Amino acid sequence: MYAIVEIAGQQFKVAKDQKVFVHRLQGEEGSNVSFDNVLLLDDGKVTIGAPAIEGAAVTAKILSHLKGDKVIVFKKKRRKGYRVKNGHRQSLTEIQIESISASGAKKATAKKVEAKKAAPKKEAVKKEETKVEAVAQDFSKMTVAELKELAKAKGVKGISSMKKADLIAALS
Repeated sequence: MYAIVEIAGQQFKVAKDQKVFVHRLQGEEGSNVSFDNVLLLDDGKVTIGAPAIEGAAVTAKILSHLKGDKVIVFKKKRRKGYRVKNGHRQSLTEIQIESISASGAKKATAKKVEAKKAAPKKEAVKKEETKVEAVAQDFSKMTVAELKELAKAKGVKGISSMKKADLIAALS
């Protein structure tokens, strides 16, 4: 059983009892942390989140806080006498994955599928009509340059010699 989970802005493929180095986490050594942003879960059957699986969680124990290897950043511009040397050591946390729970994962995906099927399509058409009306009203607030770009995107020809009123009429 494994999971792909987002920890501190990065995605990791983790399994039970695996040790992982991640960006520095808040918490003391020996404390437990839980990550609920599980993107994929494989327990014989693959479950993919959209974007995350509701109810799924990965529990880990913080083993230690440490610094990574030193990275040298050297900048130079030849023939100019410019040389700058900097070093960096990333702060890391070593964690050990204790458990991967999928409780509620299958129910959450079933609810999302039912919600998509039950959504009426008429509302989407009404929203598109209101967007078109809102765009038509906003033409008067737009500059001539913005109107020309919009007309060019829509494929209107002869826009270089048009005035603002002509552009609004062509776009409407």
